[in-house]
Amino acid sequence: MLDTPAAQVPALSLKDEAADPEAFAAALGGSFERFGFAVIADHGVPQDLIDRAWAETAALFGLSEEEKRSYFTPAGGGQRGYTPFKTEIAKDAKHVDLKEFWHVGRELPAGHRFAADMPANIWPTRPEGFQSVFLELFEAFDRAGDRLLSAIARHLKLAPNWFDHAVEDGNSILRLLHYPPIPADAEGVRAGAHEDINLITLLLGAEEAGLELLDRDGKWLAIRPPDGAMVVNVGDMLQRLTNHVLPSTTHRVVNPPPERRGHSRYSMPFFLHPAPDFLIETLPGCITAENPNRYPVPITAHDYLHERLVEIGLVKK
Repeated sequence: MLDTPAAQVPALSLKDEAADPEAFAAALGGSFERFGFAVIADHGVPQDLIDRAWAETAALFGLSEEEKRSYFTPAGGGQRGYTPFKTEIAKDAKHVDLKEFWHVGRELPAGHRFAADMPANIWPTRPEGFQSVFLELFEAFDRAGDRLLSAIARHLKLAPNWFDHAVEDGNSILRLLHYPPIPADAEGVRAGAHEDINLITLLLGAEEAGLELLDRDGKWLAIRPPDGAMVVNVGDMLQRLTNHVLPSTTHRVVNPPPERRGHSRYSMPFFLHPAPDFLIETLPGCITAENPNRYPVPITAHDYLHERLVEIGLVKK
């Protein structure tokens, strides 16, 4: 794994978005069109909040298996609460992923119109600071995501606020990931080759080696962001919306060298989703004679999400 060449994904600063929105949008869009990925520094999520979130994450996954499994609801498709080790499998993969995770979703007021589609959060009794930290972190990710979506809209020649209505009360999910220590001869990889379902994913924790993207020539490239930077990638919903102008790139998390397999790996991806009733319909500006519409039949975000959760084994048909 250490011999995997690094992807030359440029590190962009979100501070530049405020200073020169058009230039930042062009740089972000160019990185997405080339790699399906971008590296974002100065993303605005406070470092002290991130540090608290790592501490709460380690404490959560350090609980007993029995206690963690008390927060597992198989009928919920893993949308909230705990999902045990070796549950999720990448589409068409032969082996389940070597990970366990916890999902935090958007808090909705009682009687909200999306309450039937977006289940209530499951909060653990321990660690005590868990709920307050991750509600705060969810909001911070939301703010960063809104700024990135505004830049994407500019790149696509849309109004900067085009995505605002799409993601208002969106079904976004903050995933806390733990890749436990594994034996040197472990079968499979920590996360099999896959594409994300959502609009964009904002990831913290990629400084630890392992994340790789599949380049156009079929070679795997390692993503190695600077300390504190966020890795952002295009999801399948945005790929579909843009008729593949912005590609959703296959990626994976490979196992570390044998001498590092006795160590845990943690990461925190924020899967930014639109609202369940958002209609994913190809943008007219992304349809040309050279790039005809691949998706003449639109689909709601809710229906698309359900289809994909079935494919990865979190929801049964």
